[in-house]
Amino acid sequence: MNPTAPNHHPVTGHVTFLGAGPGDPGLLTLRAVEALAAADVLIADPQVLDVVRVHARAHVDMPVPTAADEASTPAGVPVLRDTANLVMAAARGGKRVVRAVLGDPGLDGNAADEMLACADGGITFEVVPGVATAVGVPAYAGVPLRDGHGGDVRFLDARTATATAWSEVGASEVTAVVSTTLDSVVAAAGELVAAGRKPDTPLSVTVAGTTTRQRTWTATLGTVAQVLKAAKVLPSPDGAQPVIAVVGERSAADRRERLSWFESKPLFGWNVLVPRTKEQAASLSDQLRSYGAVPSEVPTIAVEPPRTPQQMERAVKGLVTGRYEWIAFTSVNAVKAVREKFEEYGLDARAFAGIKVAAVGEQTAKSLIEFGVKPDLVPSGEQSAAGLLEDWPPYDPVFDPIDRVFLPRADIATETLVAGLIELGWEVDDVTAYRTVRASPPPAETREAIKGGGFDAVLFTSSSTVRNLVGIAGKPHNVTVIACIGPATAKTAEEHGLRVDVLSPEPSVQKLAEALAEFGAARRDAALAAGDPVTRPSERRPGSRRRARS
Repeated sequence: MNPTAPNHHPVTGHVTFLGAGPGDPGLLTLRAVEALAAADVLIADPQVLDVVRVHARAHVDMPVPTAADEASTPAGVPVLRDTANLVMAAARGGKRVVRAVLGDPGLDGNAADEMLACADGGITFEVVPGVATAVGVPAYAGVPLRDGHGGDVRFLDARTATATAWSEVGASEVTAVVSTTLDSVVAAAGELVAAGRKPDTPLSVTVAGTTTRQRTWTATLGTVAQVLKAAKVLPSPDGAQPVIAVVGERSAADRRERLSWFESKPLFGWNVLVPRTKEQAASLSDQLRSYGAVPSEVPTIAVEPPRTPQQMERAVKGLVTGRYEWIAFTSVNAVKAVREKFEEYGLDARAFAGIKVAAVGEQTAKSLIEFGVKPDLVPSGEQSAAGLLEDWPPYDPVFDPIDRVFLPRADIATETLVAGLIELGWEVDDVTAYRTVRASPPPAETREAIKGGGFDAVLFTSSSTVRNLVGIAGKPHNVTVIACIGPATAKTAEEHGLRVDVLSPEPSVQKLAEALAEFGAARRDAALAAGDPVTRPSERRPGSRRRARS
């Protein structure tokens, strides 16, 4: 052996066994998000793949475990490519692997076996705990497992429970958390009654826990079959869905009615159409999710460069050479257009030195801050061109060495801001920074949902979103709640034969979402007061299309 030769050690990676929680993406821990962002390879349980991959890198490798691989040994025997083998192979290749499991990895037997395989193979690993399904789902269902009086809690998996385990739980008065499936929950209740539990013991059954598809039924061990049958969930094609059943006094209907914080959100489970550009839709969708809604972002407007870029090029050069006192941004897209032009010329946020910057609202201001520019003026009141003019100072030849404003905006923008600035004594370079054109039609499935009543509500944030949505997808069904950002948008909706149910008190997307949430809450309260079941608008689908009020 040559003593001077370099000592080559095999490169091994690292595995993070990560608990993804019961289904709500908001239950991921900060450490989990960090691990996902750094992963080279992501191997996830199918139930949580959508939860974790949004935090992974754009080009992360996501192999899917299969029973066998096409590769074979020399003898022609298929090579097993199960999850453990995928994890080991990636780690031995020097990759950072995230293995994401439903709930908590410490309660997952398969994850434990995979950890042992790593330990035996000399591969370093770590465990990031997650919210256990058997704990998280009852919390979202409004069923605390313990109260101030204490009491024991027993967790039972109906699929693996022994006769002894059923007997111990049935013969006691502990709160039992039973993991089972929708088509097996009645049998589980029967096991507990046979083991000694009283038939009138309260029971709650939750399916799709912690997600906006969550649904919970309260019954007793003796009546659960009738309750599920009345709710038309048994027999069902979805019978194999996992459920969490809580048995004991803490799951009683009167307690759950008062503690059901999640399912009582004002827009819980509503499918809400957000017809905006993708960049604009993100913050609105986040707010809708906080009200329990399921937003669907359907672009109705596509943003394209101006047909003649020379005007924009001259304005950006003028900005650098000191032609302007102010630059006013009236949209996120305007910020993006200027930023792209800066990058084209090798400029950055330092080019704004000495220039006052105005933003029409919070989202535009946020976009500027991400660019490295803190705006000097954001409307203190209404977030609109009119609101911006309310706070805009008049031109003063003593204090303002330059009297010119650079206004990069859309080709179809209104003249409100230009006219107002001129009235305040400013000269305005009104520059087309981008064009707005109608987006391509959404997929056929989405179009059918729009016309057939599959959406509970649609939010219109401008007259152009009304015209474009109707143009590319057709009119929303008459059961769909129509919410508009202002009178002009509402007028356009009515001109297209739509009845406006919700009108924002201010021209703000945040206020529009709030107004829809208030509408949903009032609708829910009215149903409860009348003793009716709480339903979503899409669950009532008359045959005719929506017509405007006469």
